Amino acid sequence: MFQRVLIANRGEIALRVIRACRELDVESVVVYSQADAGAPYLELADEAICIGPGPSAKSYLSIPNIISAAEIADVDAVHPGYGFLSENSHFAEICRANNIEFIGPDVATIRRVGDKAEAKAAAVAAGIPVVEGSDGPVNNDEEALEVARKVGYPVLIKAVSGGGGRGMRVAHNDMSLVTNLQTARTEAQAAFGDANVYIEKYIEDPRHVEIQILGDKKGDVIHLGERDCSVQRRHQKVIEESPSPALGNDLRTKMGRAAVKLAKSVGYHGAGTVEFLVSGKSFYFIEVNARIQVEHPVTELVTGIDLIREQIRIASGETLGRKQQHVNFRGHAIEVRINAEDPDRNFAPSPGLVTSYRPAGGPGVRIDSHVVSGYRIPPYYDSMIAKVLVHADTRDEAILRMRRAMDEYKVDGVKTNLGLHRRILRNAYFQRGEYSTRFLDELLSA
Repeated sequence: MFQRVLIANRGEIALRVIRACRELDVESVVVYSQADAGAPYLELADEAICIGPGPSAKSYLSIPNIISAAEIADVDAVHPGYGFLSENSHFAEICRANNIEFIGPDVATIRRVGDKAEAKAAAVAAGIPVVEGSDGPVNNDEEALEVARKVGYPVLIKAVSGGGGRGMRVAHNDMSLVTNLQTARTEAQAAFGDANVYIEKYIEDPRHVEIQILGDKKGDVIHLGERDCSVQRRHQKVIEESPSPALGNDLRTKMGRAAVKLAKSVGYHGAGTVEFLVSGKSFYFIEVNARIQVEHPVTELVTGIDLIREQIRIASGETLGRKQQHVNFRGHAIEVRINAEDPDRNFAPSPGLVTSYRPAGGPGVRIDSHVVSGYRIPPYYDSMIAKVLVHADTRDEAILRMRRAMDEYKVDGVKTNLGLHRRILRNAYFQRGEYSTRFLDELLSA
């Protein structure tokens, strides 16, 4: 097991990793930007090192600054959290070149699954259904038009190196395809440093369901069930739950086996997610996220398995210690993301001083957050300030528990999306589990 781990991230995920390290008796070193100086969670780490000014490019995305901090702190490993450098193969390579273990898959695997076109090819080779589309990036408008006419409109333009809805556009005809190609390329270049995009058939009204996987360095891989992430706004997840109300046992089993098969075929180790679109009784591979997900606590609640601890254990060389038949699922879990954003300004970020903060509590409620009263939310980072999770025996009970939690939860000083969550939880379609990835956009436009 490692002696010291550097946490190359911030906010709630940094706090989450600090806590996991404590429970493994591993020292934690957390980095922070000048904008995060004074954040309460820094005091819980064994050491905290400033790595630059507020903007991400000069701090949390600065590989030289983070490596310097790791060397100064004399750590054994780096945990990248999610976002920032968590799926950056160059960062992983530099860590290992400096004899620092990167807590995640190996470099070759990150590169392979991080390129959506290569990941899709790996899925095809493994016999897993994929959405029809281009075999790789489209090099020009003519190639894109040829693919779109072959598979039929509407089509989805997606950034090869993308995520979070950036570099993603839907086109319904030739004109909108050409226009949106340029927009998607520009977004992709700005967000990921890679303007390449590919084309695939747009499946209307699908569910977005992901399978959590764990693999060790000996080649063993298991899955920990699914999370339904279909409640999205502009392709960004808002609510996640497990199990999915859309899956029967047969489809659930097939998807779990497909995720494990793909992971084994690319030599995956660590925690990761294989994402699918589900339409009726059919499922189609989308991508692999080679990192811990924001919504990982949903899986922790229904399985009782601490995914951050498992990441650290596996990276240190330990084996899974359990087989697929030893994974037990209990009850229903729901997560909502509390964001500092203004619903009256199209959910624009709302940074600022949190004058009063009262988290929800009570039986079956879990709060993952780094925010306290008096905390100032910086303007430089993602607007998420907390994840509220509930666990109950049934989905109906979980929804009622989350409604109670949302009524208890209080954040003053900044705008939040609490009202949106209260509205969703009381929506009849959501309560019946009858929703797709278009559900939230349609609700907001009604």
